[in-house]
Amino acid sequence: MYLCYMLQLSIQGSVIFQEIIQLDRKILFFVNREMVFPYLDQFALFMRNAKMHIPLYIFFLYVAFKKYGNKKALWWLLGATLLIGFSDLLSSQLIKPFVGRLRPCRDPDIAGQIRLLASYCGANGSFTSSHAVNHFAFATFTIATLGNGNKQYRWLYLWAALIAYSQVYVGVHFPSDVLAGAILGIVLGWIGARFSLKPLTLRPQV
Repeated sequence: MYLCYMLQLSIQGSVIFQEIIQLDRKILFFVNREMVFPYLDQFALFMRNAKMHIPLYIFFLYVAFKKYGNKKALWWLLGATLLIGFSDLLSSQLIKPFVGRLRPCRDPDIAGQIRLLASYCGANGSFTSSHAVNHFAFATFTIATLGNGNKQYRWLYLWAALIAYSQVYVGVHFPSDVLAGAILGIVLGWIGARFSLKPLTLRPQV
């Protein structure tokens, strides 16, 4: 724990880190305070609401059953569930406590300048955005396991990107939080898909 703390201080004290922080804040202010449109307020809140995405998850579960059959579709569901569980655990329980970054709506230096639209400002850290990690992981996993190179499935990355953008727009995350979360999610989703397609022998029915 002491070494982790010293590493944090060393990184946070570097000139490059401080420049990144300043750029991060400038982009945050631009998205959160300048790129403001009334309809975007409700849209951003809609994209952050997990319940609103349930029909989409049900649709892909239906696609999995249609593509792989009953037994293999359950393996697909298990793989997707384990992936999201691991992604959320890694982001929320490991990375966030290690980095220890305050959310913009809780950062005493800028909290008063943030336009907070969310109903609450979480206290569990800002980096990385679990929303970004989880949704990009699911998008990558779904494209790889159900899309089979079909370009129509790539819109899932736009869906995940809109969710990630909404975190910045409502004032609960910095841009670097969602960018790093997206990259991590893509990597985890790719790894999860590889494990599902080979050891779990997910293959389309002939």
